[in-house]
Formats: sequence, structure tokens, C-alpha cells
Amino acid sequence: MRFSLMILLFLSACTLFPPREPVATYTPVPFSALSGWAQDQRLEAKPALAASCARLEAIPADRSLGVEGRMGTAGDWLDFCAALKRVTTEEDLRTLMERDLQPYAVSASGDTEGLFTGYYEADLRGSLTRHGPYQHPLYARPDDLVMVDLGEFRTELKGQRIAGSVVNGQLKPYADRAAIVSNGLTQAKPLVWLDDANDAFFVQIQGSGVVTLDSGEELRLGYAAQNGHPYVPIGKTLIAKGELVPGSISMQSIRAWLESNPEQAEAVRSSNPSYVFFTAQPDGSGPMGAANVPLTALRSLAVDNRFIGYHVPVWLETQDPRLNRLMVAQDTGGAIRGIVRGDVFWGRGPQAEQMAGTMRSKGRYFVLLPKALPAP
Repeated sequence: MRFSLMILLFLSACTLFPPREPVATYTPVPFSALSGWAQDQRLEAKPALAASCARLEAIPADRSLGVEGRMGTAGDWLDFCAALKRVTTEEDLRTLMERDLQPYAVSASGDTEGLFTGYYEADLRGSLTRHGPYQHPLYARPDDLVMVDLGEFRTELKGQRIAGSVVNGQLKPYADRAAIVSNGLTQAKPLVWLDDANDAFFVQIQGSGVVTLDSGEELRLGYAAQNGHPYVPIGKTLIAKGELVPGSISMQSIRAWLESNPEQAEAVRSSNPSYVFFTAQPDGSGPMGAANVPLTALRSLAVDNRFIGYHVPVWLETQDPRLNRLMVAQDTGGAIRGIVRGDVFWGRGPQAEQMAGTMRSKGRYFVLLPKALPAP
């Protein structure tokens, strides 16, 4: 997913005076402030809304959406979800949303502009056994991996997580990408072996994929866990090496460099220490987001869940007016960090891969919350 000599000049000053964290603010606006609201085919978003409603109806009513419950609890959304079931037309959905929901512009210390990128469900080739070209494993979650939600221990750390393994009674950092690729894992089972090292790398960034096996069958994989190391975009590595320039960065340009420089490719891939583990998903389930709902192409948005609660409707505006549309916060990712930051799910197939890989747009968004809630 997506992430200067001047920085070095300021490093010591930043150490003495740590930069202030931006403050998330949510400012109420009328629906007329949403550019393109009247033109959007909102009914296309109903499957995403309905999937999130089904999840909200299944979890405890007092469970908070987002950190500090700023976007209400699951129970606060049940009236809207009940009414959504009766929606059959575009006008029905527009009337319901304008009647029951209030838009809020999201900003980081007053700045409403942020970065929006794209992701997709990858198509891969693999085998359940290691042989021939199938030499690159995708692992299930290791038995010794411990994932810790720090918010369960300190309220001020809510939304932060770490992962590791227990060694002599102490939690230690888990192996990074370089160690896993070089040495393998004894505590994790390979779910599948792929025929391409770059595919094995990029599917970890996308978080889901469909593997066409050498038997002709398909295996759908979804995110299961992560090794706890920070995500480092390898595009940054290639820029630092002088191999690519900032304006040329896309998934396609990065992949082209890796394929043209196989002797350096593994070192560059391993400059990102983050490593993702997968789980097999049932046929027909669709790719699953972190919110535990199936994703809907061009209507599901990955967000930083510290600031935007899962299942919350979001109005997105970008430099491409075709992407001014109603979406639902249903996923997250290692590179999706920040108050105004999002990742658009484009779906599956070559066109989705092309559009997601090249998307890098400035934009802003609005959360749509029940009117009965106090301002976040």
C-alpha cells in the first residue's frame, strides 16, 4: 500500500522538540457541501452498507465504533440499518441518508486534504506442494505469534498494537521479512507455494488474493495476521537508491524495476520488514476486510481505524471526480496511517490491478453519522 535530505537536517531538532501529533476534528456540513452527492449512484453502495449493518446487528450493541466511541456504538446504528432494509430505489437511499445522517468534514489540525490510494484482490498462480516453479510460500498465522492490543492494557494506547513471540517468558519482536524469507518458519504452515517472488510480496501489501492452483482449482486467501514490524514502502527505498524518482512511483513501476533487477530485488523487498500471514477463505465469500465483512469494489474504503470507525459511511472526494462517491469504512492496512488517509478497494482483475496500482490522489472525506449522536 503507500507511504528528503532536509529531514536529516532537522533530525536533532525533532529529537529535542518532538513534532505535535495532528488533532482530528470533525466539522458538521450540509449535504449540499458534498461535491457530486446528487450525481452518485448511491444504490451501488447498498451491498457494502448492508454487509456492515449485518455485522453491527451481530455484535454487542454497546461496542464502540472507532477510538473513544466518537462514532457511536453498534446500537446507535440499528435504526438506520433497519430502515436500510426497506430501501429499493436511489431516491429511497438518498432520502434515508439525508433524513437520518449528518455529514462531518474530517481534518487533521484543520487540514482537510490527505492522500488516497488504491488496492485490489490479486490473481496468483500456485500449488499446494513445493515443486518446479512453485518456490515462494505464503504462510498461515504462526503458532507462536502473539498479537497484543495495547488499548486493553492502557486506555491512552487504544488503537495501537504490537506483535511478537514469547521467549523465556518475555515478549520479543517477531522475525522480520528478511529472516522469514531466508530461513523460513518452523511455527507456520505454508498455505500455498507461488511461482513468483514479486507476487508473494505484493499480495501481502494487498492483503487478499485468489490463487489458481496447478490442479485447476482456486484458493482464496485473506489476511490473518502480521509480524508486528512497521510497513516500509519499497518505493521509498528505490527513491533513496536513486533508482526511481518520486513522480514515477506506482506499483507497476516498482514491479518493473524488481523484474529488471533480480539480483537486487530481494534486498529491496526486504527493506520492508513487515510480513503478512494468510488464511484460506470459503469459496464465494469474497475478499474480507479488517471489519470482518466482504469488500465491495469501489464502495469499500480502507481507513486508519484510530480516526474513522469501521462500518461508518464515508463520502469521498478526490482529484478524479469519478471517485466522488459514497463508500463504507471496512478495512485498514499497514500503510494506511493518518487522519485523512484512505485506500480504495478496486476489486479483482487486470483493470482493478491497473487502476489500484496507479492511484495516488489528493482528496478529502466526510463521515456520515446518525443525527442523534453528539458531534464527535
